[in-house]
Amino acid sequence: MWSDYRAANQSAAASASDYTVEYFGDSVELADELLALVTHGPKRATAGLVEEFTEENEPLPRIGSHWIACDGSGAPVVVIRSTELRIGTFDSVDASFAYDEGEDDRSLESWRREHRRYWERTRAAAGRAFTPEHEIVLERFSLVWPPEFAD
Repeated sequence: MWSDYRAANQSAAASASDYTVEYFGDSVELADELLALVTHGPKRATAGLVEEFTEENEPLPRIGSHWIACDGSGAPVVVIRSTELRIGTFDSVDASFAYDEGEDDRSLESWRREHRRYWERTRAAAGRAFTPEHEIVLERFSLVWPPEFAD
């Protein structure tokens, strides 16, 4: 998938020769659900705890970086390019970002409820606690490959 994208988009891919391969969420079902919101819906933002990047020895995304989003089975589906990044806390997330995440009813209230639930679950699974003071990577992105899904 990356080779096809690079061949068709040499200028965009040249600025970022590396990429990551990831999936959304923490289960097969959630990965597929969130990926469908990217490919066939409004999801153009995502959030992740800085602590999780550190634990997985992954670099934080940067503007212009690419990642291949996989479905729940691990099959690559789309290439995403980061367009905006900010590090904030849980309480710093605003209604605009919640809307761009495209989940549930797209409100800030549902964003806070569902993300708190998600991070409490995933942090507990790692033997840690989630607090609203955790640093969060708030990332907006565009869908760049394949052409039938690209923005």
